[in-house]
Amino acid sequence: MKEEIKKFFKGEAEDSEEMLLKYSRDASIFSIKPKLVLFPVDSGDVESLVKWVGENKSKYPDLSITARCAGTDMSGGAIGESIILDFTRHMNKLISFEGNTITVEPGMFYRDFEKITLERGLILPCFTASKSLNAMGGMYGNDSAGERTLKYGKTEKYVIEARAIFSDGNEYTIKPLSQKELHEKTAQRDFEGNVYGGISKLINENREEIKNAKPKVHKNSAGYFIWNVLSENNTFDLNKLLVGSQGTLGIVTQITFRLIPERKYSKLVAIFLNDLAPLGILVDKILEFKPETLESYDDKTLKLAVRFVGDFLKKKGFFGMLKLAWSFLPEFFMMLRGGFPKLVLLAEFEGENEEEADRKCRELTLGIKDFKLKVYITKSASEAEKYWDVRRESFSLLRLHTKKLHTAPFIDDIIVRPLFLPEFLPKLNNILSKYKLTYTIAGHAGEGNFHIIPLLDFSRKDLVSIILELSEKVYGLVLEYGGSITAEHNDGLIRTPYLPEMFGGNIMKIFGEIKNIFDSKNIFNVGKKIALPHGAGTKEYIREKIAIEKQK
Repeated sequence: MKEEIKKFFKGEAEDSEEMLLKYSRDASIFSIKPKLVLFPVDSGDVESLVKWVGENKSKYPDLSITARCAGTDMSGGAIGESIILDFTRHMNKLISFEGNTITVEPGMFYRDFEKITLERGLILPCFTASKSLNAMGGMYGNDSAGERTLKYGKTEKYVIEARAIFSDGNEYTIKPLSQKELHEKTAQRDFEGNVYGGISKLINENREEIKNAKPKVHKNSAGYFIWNVLSENNTFDLNKLLVGSQGTLGIVTQITFRLIPERKYSKLVAIFLNDLAPLGILVDKILEFKPETLESYDDKTLKLAVRFVGDFLKKKGFFGMLKLAWSFLPEFFMMLRGGFPKLVLLAEFEGENEEEADRKCRELTLGIKDFKLKVYITKSASEAEKYWDVRRESFSLLRLHTKKLHTAPFIDDIIVRPLFLPEFLPKLNNILSKYKLTYTIAGHAGEGNFHIIPLLDFSRKDLVSIILELSEKVYGLVLEYGGSITAEHNDGLIRTPYLPEMFGGNIMKIFGEIKNIFDSKNIFNVGKKIALPHGAGTKEYIREKIAIEKQK
């Protein structure tokens, strides 16, 4: 296979054991070794590869392509058993930047992207907590979100246009179409026209079914996000479907984003809770003051940050190191006295000037005084950054510093409406307590979206049973409250088997038709979103691939 591909592929094709092992992992619990890793130099490479795979699928039935960028996916979305296509080596460039519109290749890291945009006072506000690690193609593929999503929304809101290669091996421009333009597109009677016509027909014939199935939460990454393809003003935009599809419908080669002005002034309020019981009511009260962000992390996360403060210090330079070390002294003494809060809430406010931002913070502190909580308004941006560092780096710290226990993201992205938190959280804690697990909780409290990361001993004989049982129970509770099993981390391998329980048979049939319209030969990132019978995307597959990791 490698030699056949090298005849037309300009980029590198690598299959050394070292390379295959490297690409057998993302940030999930799985270990799946591919057959080949490819590094395309341009969209022509991707077109040629997709055409070759389509033509050779009958010869190599297991042939497929998994597009990958930074590999930070926690759901197993960036790994596969056939070909891995990594964009970060070559296809990582800036294409154009005019006004508040920027076009980049998918392999560009967000950290490099942000440097470029901030030079002009602009930002893409849907950045993730792992923004120092992730890449732009992954943000498109997962419909990424982060701390500012409460106010600004997810990635799909900021994608103006994209170029994507469909399963016929041709590159197409994906952008919003008027009804007249849509009619012209479907009249083409070619592959592109059939895609547009098929999706349009699917939406029109199942309008009520689709509308009623939309999760009633602030954000959702489960399934195919067909709800926003046809807007209220009848604009038809396939990007709304492709964003968040995890590369299962096509491979994006270029993305144009809309940026917004970076705020001039902001201030952070840190709120410390020793008891989780009032959290739901407290969140509702805080939201009345319209913060830009409302984030959270638990005592285990804070202790981890204090314990491994050196990791933060290394990134700050000498003077920054001294300043940050000094700022952690209160938390260090708090830990010595055993007085860590159960949960830290971070409410951030922006303003036209420092006085306005400060006023909003003081109004909040007065508004929640009856809760009798310890509340602290940060005095500077650098002081606020300490709290953000803890929030953003918590998962990385866990991965680096747990020797016998492994981070196990499998119930890591649940969401319910905040009004249900007073009932939901005690029930969730009751489920988790029965398994006697060590775990951290962080997330977006203002949206009811929590990231729960258990630490597990992968040598345990009951490991797989714990993961499957706990998934069933936690997801069952989430669905009982009308939530989503994944708000922003997407389905990947870990949650695809649970999509039928969330959406039911009719919507899963619609999802299957979407996949078939785009990719009837099943060559794109198999086993994500749509399960293969007795294969990838099933609970049996989860059991098999976790067991492989356990034996390593």
